[in-house]
Amino acid sequence: MTQAKNGDTVRINYNGRLVDGTQFDSSGSEPLQFTLGEGQVIAGLETHVEGMEVGAKSTVTVPADAAYGPHRPEAVMTIDRAKVPDNINIDIGTRLQVRTRDGRPVPVTVVEVDDASVKLDGNHPLAGKDLVFDVELVEIVQAA
Repeated sequence: MTQAKNGDTVRINYNGRLVDGTQFDSSGSEPLQFTLGEGQVIAGLETHVEGMEVGAKSTVTVPADAAYGPHRPEAVMTIDRAKVPDNINIDIGTRLQVRTRDGRPVPVTVVEVDDASVKLDGNHPLAGKDLVFDVELVEIVQAA
């Protein structure tokens, strides 16, 4: 059988979960399509799919470094609550966007709130976590 290789456009079904079993993502009813080697999915998943045969199913644990990287403490910031406009929802877990000094937008998550401050985390929500994927290679749409 043909194995998926670098440059192939493939379609996979997948379920992604944390090591504790909490599901964080799934391909749902439509397989995910991407091209191997173009960095369209996390590196550890891409590496796992390369070499799979159509119809093959497997499970892989992708370490944080091959997924969304380590959790970087320097990406966590605390701001004065008074600087947050009243119309902005700052419930824990809310995703917001802030701008860097040079104007680039950065997505952040509200992780802590008290009367005086709001703590924002600029890390990807899955940073620092090992991820487990159940994968099925459905199709090689276009070979390289």
